[in-house]
Amino acid sequence: MSLARDLGYEFRPPNAAQRAVQVVVASRPGAWVFARTLPPIDTWVGRVSRGRTSVPEAGAGLPVLDVTTTGRRSEQRRTTHLVAVPCAGTLALIGSDFGQAATPAWALNLEADPRATVTYRGRAVEVVARPATDDEVEQVMAAAASLYRGYAAHRRRIGERRLRVFLLEPA
Repeated sequence: MSLARDLGYEFRPPNAAQRAVQVVVASRPGAWVFARTLPPIDTWVGRVSRGRTSVPEAGAGLPVLDVTTTGRRSEQRRTTHLVAVPCAGTLALIGSDFGQAATPAWALNLEADPRATVTYRGRAVEVVARPATDDEVEQVMAAAASLYRGYAAHRRRIGERRLRVFLLEPA
């Protein structure tokens, strides 16, 4: 069983315009802007397209999962749009937050409660997220670099903050 295949989640080679967008997003100023503006815009695009596309998918060729976690303090269900990395027969989530200083809330939520729901184009799967081992982190980052070069830049910019990487397993 492959979670990526079961969801129909796949990367297609980006076109020239999408590669240019990826360069901008990988830059420090681009990442800063996208980290702050992308979530609400992408939510709106998802509603208008009825979940058929997202800003990262259309603009940068990066497919996006909706990952629903339980808030560690609020205990409310929270949905975040994330690019997942196919790796070792499953999907991995990288908590780089575009290379920002703070750990993203969804990663802290998964540490507190690893149960989540991932949805891609209307297909939902219950999963359990487990922290990747050090060796798995390196495998995921190598796979990620082949899909989007910005991950390496994001990883460098987070500095001393521990990069959270999770592997998703069907519940």
